[in-house]
Amino acid sequence: MELLSSSFLLIVLLFALLAGGLWIAVTLGVIGFVALLLNSPADPGAVMATISWGQSSSWPLTALPMFIWMGEILFRTRVSEDMFRGLAPWTNNIPGRLMHVNVFASAVFAAVSGSSTATAATIGKISLPELLKRGYDERMAYGSLAGAGTLGILIPPSVALIIYGFLTDVSITKLFVAGVVPGLILTVLFSCYIAIWALVYPSKTPVSDEAAISFGRRLYNSRRLIPVVLLILGVMGSIYGGLAAPTEAAVLGVVGALILSAVYRSLTLKNFLESLYGAMTTSVMLAFILSASSVLTVAMGYTGLPRDLATWIGNLGLSQTELIIVLGVLFVILGMFIDGISILVLTAAIIIPMVQQAGIDLLWFGVYLVIVVEIGLITPPVGFNLFVIQGISNKDIVFIARGAVPFFFLMIVAVALLIVFPEIATYLPSRVRL
Repeated sequence: MELLSSSFLLIVLLFALLAGGLWIAVTLGVIGFVALLLNSPADPGAVMATISWGQSSSWPLTALPMFIWMGEILFRTRVSEDMFRGLAPWTNNIPGRLMHVNVFASAVFAAVSGSSTATAATIGKISLPELLKRGYDERMAYGSLAGAGTLGILIPPSVALIIYGFLTDVSITKLFVAGVVPGLILTVLFSCYIAIWALVYPSKTPVSDEAAISFGRRLYNSRRLIPVVLLILGVMGSIYGGLAAPTEAAVLGVVGALILSAVYRSLTLKNFLESLYGAMTTSVMLAFILSASSVLTVAMGYTGLPRDLATWIGNLGLSQTELIIVLGVLFVILGMFIDGISILVLTAAIIIPMVQQAGIDLLWFGVYLVIVVEIGLITPPVGFNLFVIQGISNKDIVFIARGAVPFFFLMIVAVALLIVFPEIATYLPSRVRL
């Protein structure tokens, strides 16, 4: 009874603080402190200080600011624009034409940024003016960009996978490898839908005046895409080949992005400092959230809530699939109100012991969780990709959300495939020497 009253108090306090608009990091810290105060025999302040310092000084976590900085550099220089122009010629003969650039460019940029909001913002600033100027359907243009922008949180290097690995002590390298095939499947699903939609509604896709462009000309127009591809291969290849840890590969990516920007003469002192400032503010925000979440995780252990909840779930007799579906529905609902990173850190202390109790592979569950969290990026009222695109276009957010609805269901299909065929996420890590 005492445990129930303590847990109820913490839950009520959590929602009260979130509803009051308090920062996620502060909210987690307050909840952790109260939980320690009620249940820990030690001094709560000393416990918080020890845990915060120990977790924030974790070496694998240093990959996070490096990958964020790499994405910021590419976002603020001409490299991303050249990437778009390099992809465009290859889509002219596919049903849907330039609409596919939203998907392909997002997939490529996701592989060098690790952030969905950065992906949606960067590709949106480049592609939307071109698509709308040429007469492409507005709803599909916005919807495809919102959907494809979610690839940034899954295709490695993924900020969400780094955080999940940090919270669960699962190898970040293995998580990166596990996210490749699911990311490619989502990319193919999005592109196939656009092609089918274009065949059903041919009048909504303008005729291209570049349909007869020669293969050689396409190669020439794609020349600036090659350095970006080489950067991706260098960063991810060094990880998959066992030549570098994620942290070292992240540094390689930053150096490569700086070199590319300098070669293209788009790197100035102004955008260099802006990229550094953007990476610093995002990294510090995430560091505070992760530090506070570590305190909450330990505090939850003192309350006994994760252990008792896991036991209760186990006594319900749910199969692994049933538990996964229930958790998936929970995460989708949470994603309507909370951003993906916050969902990870808010629920890890309770959900992970439950998943372990059910015998679910934490590596597979990490990929599953990130895809489900992705869905929240395009679901109102708090869909971050929807807000990003609204900021770019000044279009009504409801209109953008309606365009993203088909991509919501495509992501549900991807989740279903992952549940039915778990090898989609586990096969590559089992074959690659890490």
